[in-house]
Amino acid sequence: MSELNPVYKKDNLRLLRRALRLTQKEFITRFLSTPEGKPSMSIATLSNLESKDGPRLNEVILAVCGNLGIDSMLFSLPSEEFTEKIHMLLPDDAKQDAAGKNGGKKGSINHLLNRLTMYFAEQIFEKRLKKGDKIESDRVLAAKLGVGRSAIREALKVLDVLGMIDIRPGQGTYISNKEADFFIVPLSWSLFLNGSQIDNIIEVRNLMEVRAAFLAASCTNEEFLDKLYDISHRIHKAYIEKDYKEFLDADLEFHVCIAECSGNLVIYSMIQTISNLMRHVSGSGMVTERQLQEIYDEHQKIYGLILARDAKGASNAMEEHLERSIDRYNYR
Repeated sequence: MSELNPVYKKDNLRLLRRALRLTQKEFITRFLSTPEGKPSMSIATLSNLESKDGPRLNEVILAVCGNLGIDSMLFSLPSEEFTEKIHMLLPDDAKQDAAGKNGGKKGSINHLLNRLTMYFAEQIFEKRLKKGDKIESDRVLAAKLGVGRSAIREALKVLDVLGMIDIRPGQGTYISNKEADFFIVPLSWSLFLNGSQIDNIIEVRNLMEVRAAFLAASCTNEEFLDKLYDISHRIHKAYIEKDYKEFLDADLEFHVCIAECSGNLVIYSMIQTISNLMRHVSGSGMVTERQLQEIYDEHQKIYGLILARDAKGASNAMEEHLERSIDRYNYR
């Protein structure tokens, strides 16, 4: 057994409550009520004990241990060890109650994905995890998040596909070496989960694209600028040949490349995701010959202002272009 330390008590109390799938109100009703059935502690007090400790913490732990028949010294174990042991020591009736509550409150995989990414992000912010680190077992994560191990395993598989974690059979699961993915992928992923909120997505896209054009005017990366030139040339060629499909494909790439030229990885990732989403939610994707000319002229103006390093002009031209595009592509 690891060295005991009372500093873990408050965290372990919260872990136990979650392992039992009890809300704070339900926890008080079960363990902290008078013989007459009245609560002996408020929800606010319990919440404070779980987050900040307090003089009544030992009182609560003793009451819980007396009810469940477990050793109070367990609460002084490191949290990961506590989680492993508590599942073996909980009485069968407590386990059955927890399983029943979990079955009645199954959250969607999308909700669990969000909770997992936020949990890992907090761990990274607090310097408890860094890229390449091994994460906790699915048993520990299940206890901390109050869900079943199978649900955790399914969610981890999705995060592995997204590139946020690295599942290594026989070795464990590790934080991706691209640590920034934890702050970019969840934002992009949420767009697909909320694809019905097109108006809101377009509003966010417009704000980012205007800023991207502003930043792109300061781009010094020759590779990115050459790529932007190549795409502009494709747009020109497609315009001359009236190749609508090639023109619209290059149109989307033009916007993504400007985001790349901005040098802001979050803006680039989000615009890239939104562009992919727009392919599926826009109307027919067809434009008239007059609209084709309008788009071409607007692109040329934006491109020219970026090359001229006119940040304000480029952002204004992009804003005007996006406003006119809303009607062209039938997003609304």
